[in-house]
Amino acid sequence: MLTVSSANLNMNVQTIKRTPLYPLHKELGARLVNFAGYEMPVQYSLGIKKEHLHVRKKAGLFDISHMGQVNLSGDLAVQMLEKITPSDFQSLSESRQRYSLLTNNNGGIIDDLMITNTGDHFFIVVNASCKKNDIEYMRNQLSTGCILEEVSDHALLALQGPQASTVMQRFCPEATKMDFMTGRQFIINSTKCFINRCGYTGEDGFEISIPSESAITLAKLLLAEDEVEAIGLGARDSLRLEAGLCLYGHDIDETTTPVEANLNWVISKSRIKDSSQYYPGIETIRNQLADGISRLRIGLVSEGKSPLREGMTILNEKEETVGNLSSGGFSPSIEKPIAIGYIDKEYAGIGTKLIVKVRDRIQKVHVIAMPFITHQYYK
Repeated sequence: MLTVSSANLNMNVQTIKRTPLYPLHKELGARLVNFAGYEMPVQYSLGIKKEHLHVRKKAGLFDISHMGQVNLSGDLAVQMLEKITPSDFQSLSESRQRYSLLTNNNGGIIDDLMITNTGDHFFIVVNASCKKNDIEYMRNQLSTGCILEEVSDHALLALQGPQASTVMQRFCPEATKMDFMTGRQFIINSTKCFINRCGYTGEDGFEISIPSESAITLAKLLLAEDEVEAIGLGARDSLRLEAGLCLYGHDIDETTTPVEANLNWVISKSRIKDSSQYYPGIETIRNQLADGISRLRIGLVSEGKSPLREGMTILNEKEETVGNLSSGGFSPSIEKPIAIGYIDKEYAGIGTKLIVKVRDRIQKVHVIAMPFITHQYYK
């Protein structure tokens, strides 16, 4: 689940950044931790489990302003994106959003990111822990005629849950007409915002990019609605785990390829077939698609009660090592320990019975199709 090292917690407070919503987190009594160099709320008074279940039942508001926001414009912006990712952006129509990956020369994943075609530029959201390197990497790849600008004067809020649309209807009814993975500019409370219908919980929801000076006002308006509670990073992590979504630096990193991560749908088939197309790692990815792989990202459900954690060893029934867990925890929704991990391909079949070593004890698990809960995206 959410990993916060003691070294991070002891870091000199002057080196830790704060989002525009920091005063509100203090006002709400959040337990704050250092996450990706930012002082962020891990939970509020409800606690992680109740916050998690509230999002599954009603709606939760997350501060995700620590993530990187970038605008890419210029006549060659599409070519630029296809130069550094395995996805097709020629076909991405205005207002549509696409999940993609930055890859290195070995096909490893530098970061995963969300990219929206706004019409006159691409709006890109990258992970907090990677944003400095991502922006530097993209700038180094820029073609003449492309402009890359970090949007450092905006906060980013996520409103997530089955009642998120009901709440949004009261503030910006036009936004509720958007389909999942679309984004447009709107006015909320007299403030210009960019809103994407997407999220990291498996639920319907919206991510709102708003000028920093207006973020607390909007957050308080949303939190004043009966359906909405403030939600911290602890529940955000357990929600995304249930939804089978990757956490960068844990489930995917520069040592894992999109094929091994079971993210083949990100890779453009037309670009794989066209020998004139290039992006970093394309030969490795082509070979893996053609010849197969030795390991695969899978989901596991425990038949015991002890939580499954990152780094635990996966064994076959002969107690031979066949993989490792990359994320794990207790699922409040299905009330069982669950995990994501990488396993030798021969053991990746749905229903395969395996073992995880929990300290000195053996715990039975089996492979399950992800997500662990049904996605509720609006279409």
